[in-house]
Amino acid sequence: MTDKRCYNTDMNIESATKDILAFVDIGNYHAAINTAISAMNACRKENDQTGIDHFIEVIKGIVNTMDEEFGSKGS
Repeated sequence: MTDKRCYNTDMNIESATKDILAFVDIGNYHAAINTAISAMNACRKENDQTGIDHFIEVIKGIVNTMDEEFGSKGS
């Protein structure tokens, strides 16, 4: 499925972020990361640096969540 949404508005970025976080909430990290990368790439095509930066931060948040859930805990 190809996402045709343009993410270069605050509302679309907010909507995409909600979709991504919904995947995180149910533990579907694969879908969350893929959707975030797709959103970031849509921003790249539009030369929307603010959107790119936003989705990079979202991706970092997903990775941090996965680390907290699955990563080794220091002893």
